[in-house]
Amino acid sequence: MSRPDVTVTVIVHNDAERLPRAVASVQRQTHAELEIVISDDHSTDGTAAVARRLAAGDPRIRVVRLERNSGGCSAPRNRGLEIARAPYLMFLDSDDELPGNAVEVLLSAHREREIDFAMGAVERIRVDSGRRSTWMPHLVSERRTLDGIEADPRLFFEHLATSKMYARAFLDRHGLRFPEGIHYEDQLFSAQAYCLAKRFTIVPEPVYRWYVAPYAASDAASISNRRHLLSNVRDRVHVQRLIDAFLAESGHESLREDKDHKFLKHDFRMYAGDLPFRDDAWLESFADLVNPYLATLAPGAYARLPRAERVVLQLVRDRRLRDARLAARGLGHGVAPREVTTDAQGRTYWGDRVPPDDRSRRELDVGDLELDTRPFFSAQFRHEITEITRGPGAALDLTVRTYDPGLRLPVGPQRATLLLAPGRRRLRLPFRLSPVRPGVFEGRARLDLAAAPVPVHGFAGVRHPLLRLEHRGAAHTGLLLAPLVFPSLTARVGYRRGAAPHRVTVEPEGHGPGRLQVRWEPMGVTAAVVRPLVRRLARPGVRRAARLVAGALR
Repeated sequence: MSRPDVTVTVIVHNDAERLPRAVASVQRQTHAELEIVISDDHSTDGTAAVARRLAAGDPRIRVVRLERNSGGCSAPRNRGLEIARAPYLMFLDSDDELPGNAVEVLLSAHREREIDFAMGAVERIRVDSGRRSTWMPHLVSERRTLDGIEADPRLFFEHLATSKMYARAFLDRHGLRFPEGIHYEDQLFSAQAYCLAKRFTIVPEPVYRWYVAPYAASDAASISNRRHLLSNVRDRVHVQRLIDAFLAESGHESLREDKDHKFLKHDFRMYAGDLPFRDDAWLESFADLVNPYLATLAPGAYARLPRAERVVLQLVRDRRLRDARLAARGLGHGVAPREVTTDAQGRTYWGDRVPPDDRSRRELDVGDLELDTRPFFSAQFRHEITEITRGPGAALDLTVRTYDPGLRLPVGPQRATLLLAPGRRRLRLPFRLSPVRPGVFEGRARLDLAAAPVPVHGFAGVRHPLLRLEHRGAAHTGLLLAPLVFPSLTARVGYRRGAAPHRVTVEPEGHGPGRLQVRWEPMGVTAAVVRPLVRRLARPGVRRAARLVAGALR
């Protein structure tokens, strides 16, 4: 085989099932002058046999097997890099894919001008739902060539090593290799590549297909989704310190605030969303691990965050960990605190006390949330289910408490409505909230799931009830938080007078803000006949044919 233009190293460990899909995505590339290095991190399943079979069927494939398992991505990537024969290098994980023209697109960027690496868009695909999105779309929305990371430090957020094609000469010139023996190696490697590169090109076309399983079982979760492990926190903080040291040693200290902002907005934010589901001992250990590092970050990095995130950070730093758990619920969803406190100067703070020092007062000051003045439709309330009991049939009796720290609602009973939509139509369940004390209301509502307007063809999926308030002709719709743990409740409901039976389960959401989750599963004829038929009829080709027939009959 002549010298290839590009080497794609596919790293794998105990993934015999998905390895053929990853390799096939490289074999199908529109630019065929490439080699594929399968770098096996000492798998103990059938991966080695699969790799040998793939290599036997394509002379472009070479296989290398590490003598012992490294426990990470760096060693197998470095081994592939060592034996790569091409002047340009890419990396692919065995559970992901390359879009068909990824190599062609990135290679053309290199051939267009002399650059150290080219990078493109990453398509994220949720394994559980099939939903597709673009990773960091605002960073890759247009084609551009930058003379170093200083031209756009936001790129620290795009830290994936797999979305890039590197010039081999660039990596060798700087001795740039993946750091072994640590997790989150992509973050350090990418930070080094960004800072050392004199020039790189960004293209908007998708060049990597990243399959994400955010709620996989603990033993099957990716490293970044093992956030429940304190060792995971320790590894992430450790790699941040390594990046900080590199920035200082390489003369890029001016980028520190941008990099610190990325850590707070991305890395810490991922843990913050999980805090409501952690017990007291875990929270104590988490604070022990992160607080010393948080104290080293640039103050400007904190100031660039939304107020709700600053509040959670400061509560962790102040070791008000139960309060941090409360504040973290509904991050990004406009969920209000249960209460606020005003000092003698009229400043308003999160929680039940005035913070003791200047830093805490600065970070916990929620005056910019405008709790008492913002338009009603965007006002901040906090709706919590405090009790769930089973009612008759498929009904649930809910006790709902609403917190109004901005005192937007007048004294007296309030009209409220539960909203639930398993399809295009909504179930609306009015109920009354009665005042408990200023800023706090409580009421009871019956959620009758048998009354839900399920479509004729049934519904398979999950929905979360919302709560709507009405005041002076204006409406506000917000999240309804549920107890984080309660026994799941299941009922068989015969919708459409029994013609569309479903199994309906009410359960804790188990992640995110922790809402009440209702799951519908079609049964009987609805599952076996009706839904498959509707899916076939909904295919684009069938819809086009139906439109043509309808047009011919006019």
